[in-house]
Amino acid sequence: MRQFTSKQLARCAMVAALYTAVSLAFAPLSYGAVQVRFAEALCLLPVFAPDAIIGVTLGCLLTNLIGSSPIDAVFGTLATLLAALVTYKLRNLRWHGLPIWSALSPVLFNAVIIGAEITFFFMDVPATGAVLAVNMVTVGIGEILSCVLLGLVLVRVIEKNSALRKAMQ
Repeated sequence: MRQFTSKQLARCAMVAALYTAVSLAFAPLSYGAVQVRFAEALCLLPVFAPDAIIGVTLGCLLTNLIGSSPIDAVFGTLATLLAALVTYKLRNLRWHGLPIWSALSPVLFNAVIIGAEITFFFMDVPATGAVLAVNMVTVGIGEILSCVLLGLVLVRVIEKNSALRKAMQ
C-alpha cells in the first residue's frame, strides 16, 4: 500500500476543503440541471499532483453530501473520480502548452453521468433520448465553463507562479 507524505495528505485535505467551500459559496449555481460548479476547475489539479485526485473526489463527495442527495453523492463523486483519473493520465498531452485533453475529461464524464443521473432520478417528465441529450448538453456547458475556461486559467496561473508550482509538487 502506498504511503502518503504529510505534504500530500495536507494537499488532499486543502483541495477537498477548497472544493467544498467554493461549491457551497456559490451554492445556487453549484447544483441542479443547469449548473456551473466553479470548484470543478480544481479537477485539473491532477495535472500537477496525482494525490489531487483524492482531494477533488473527497471535495465532491462532501459537497454532494452537504448540498445535494445521496444519489448525487454516488454518481457525482464517481464522475469526478473518473474524470480526475483520466485528467492525470492525459496531463502530458498538450495543445499550445495547455492540457486541453485533461480539461475535457471532466466535461465528458460529468455530461454523461450527471446528465443521465438528472434524467433518470430527478426529472418530472418521462426519460426520453431528447431529455437525456438536453441534460447532457446543459451539464456539459457548465463543465466547459468550469473546467475548460476556469480550469485552464488555473493551470496557467500555477505554471507561471513558482510558489504555487512548488506547492503542487
